[in-house]
Amino acid sequence: MNQTQPRQFVIQGITTAGRTFRPSDWSERLAGAMSSFRPGGGAGGIGAHIGYSPYCLPQVVDGVKCVWVNEALKDIEPMAWEFVMNFARDNQLPVNEVCELPQPSAR
Repeated sequence: MNQTQPRQFVIQGITTAGRTFRPSDWSERLAGAMSSFRPGGGAGGIGAHIGYSPYCLPQVVDGVKCVWVNEALKDIEPMAWEFVMNFARDNQLPVNEVCELPQPSAR
């Protein structure tokens, strides 16, 4: 059986009007809101830790804050996927499909 890999997208922190999106920590906030959506669900209790979901990660690409989003998020929680995509649309942030996760630049 031929299974296709989930697609990957990058939401860029430059609006379609060419302005840097604010606030400056928007990518960390958005990825933080998605942090509980992870393989196997959120781990609770004493072993729980703060971290990002592997399906929604903040990145800096060529000096621009971005959020990398894996389409697998849609299978885990469709409303979370819609929230992220609507956030990009409502704030006029470009969303581009990518073949692989870009390497983050130094902050």
